[in-house]
Amino acid sequence: MKTEYTIFQIDAFTDSLFKGNPAAVVPWQGEWLPDSKLIELAMENNVSETAFFRPRKEKGEYDLRWFTPNVEVDLCGHATLATAFAIHEVLENESDVSSLKFHTKSGILEVFRENGKYYLDFPARPPVETEYSPEDLISCFNIKAKEILKARDILFVFEKESEVRNLLPNHDALTKLPFFAAIVTAPADSGKSYDFISRFFAPAKGVPEDPVTGSSHCTLIPFWSERFRKKELNAYQASARGGHLVGENRGERVRIGGNCKLYLKGSFYLE
Repeated sequence: MKTEYTIFQIDAFTDSLFKGNPAAVVPWQGEWLPDSKLIELAMENNVSETAFFRPRKEKGEYDLRWFTPNVEVDLCGHATLATAFAIHEVLENESDVSSLKFHTKSGILEVFRENGKYYLDFPARPPVETEYSPEDLISCFNIKAKEILKARDILFVFEKESEVRNLLPNHDALTKLPFFAAIVTAPADSGKSYDFISRFFAPAKGVPEDPVTGSSHCTLIPFWSERFRKKELNAYQASARGGHLVGENRGERVRIGGNCKLYLKGSFYLE
């Protein structure tokens, strides 16, 4: 006997289709399938993250889990943004609720809808000093970083926007690092509409390069907020698809905002 499940694919952190980061979003009822099966579903979807969510008894509250094609992750921004968008604008639920609460591996995360944009309230992960030097990790990229720091991810800081755009990653070297992923960043060129630029690589987790990464901005926003001495920031992630984010440093929390576009809605079937 086959069971039918609903699925959406939503481009997050973009105003246009085929930009931003595509997330698969799957509404769920009842008990979760085994983790191995959820990973298989994420692998079949073949996007950087698949989000599974189910309603709780409390109005406006949901359980939420995220999977790459390889592993379950503890925090994902774009798939959370896409899930809130799906609840409000695709399923047309919770129309009288301005914020949604998601129960996750990183605690309760809120998403606010304001003036057509969605805002994540996420934990801040400011970077700190690391035992690595730029010389230690020169094999990771074709250009040497100016500075290296760490949070959940390792952070490579470069002097110029062009260096981040022109980086060639060595995925074998990056896979061997004892971090979830690698973030690269630099200040924006003068005259740009954004303050800083970044890219994100997680080859060990099945994501060679992520198109747009909300969770990396838990580190990037505190870092650049301190360097620029400003709380509100505009960001651009320079993947092939590209995506725009707005951020605000709120101390122990960060606020990360963006738009979404629906690409696909349909069904899949399991025995």
